Amino acid sequence: MNLISETNKKFQKELNSGTSSLVLLGVLDRAKEPMYGYQIAKLIEAHDKSVQMMKQGALYPVLRSLENSGLLESHVDPSVSGPPRRYYRITKSGHDTLKAWTQIWDQTKAFVDTILEGNENV
Repeated sequence: MNLISETNKKFQKELNSGTSSLVLLGVLDRAKEPMYGYQIAKLIEAHDKSVQMMKQGALYPVLRSLENSGLLESHVDPSVSGPPRRYYRITKSGHDTLKAWTQIWDQTKAFVDTILEGNENV
């Protein structure tokens, strides 16, 4: 692999790690019912196959972290076709945090867009 490709992969990984919690809260905020990890991964993947937001293996630690922070809650249901599934749902605190993080995201995106478009007065 060449240096540019490696640099791009590193940048994408860093960007994903910074936005994955926001994306997961957004997905679960819009969910009509609790979702399990594989469902969430497939939903994210179906949105845009050109960008791998996060690998399935990386999804579960982020879900656990959000749950440990009180932003999600979960329960385990047995499955007839495999191991039990852990279903996640956003909490009231998660809704409030998503609202705050969305504002931060919008401000950050506007700032980066301004710099990249050359509209800043440097």
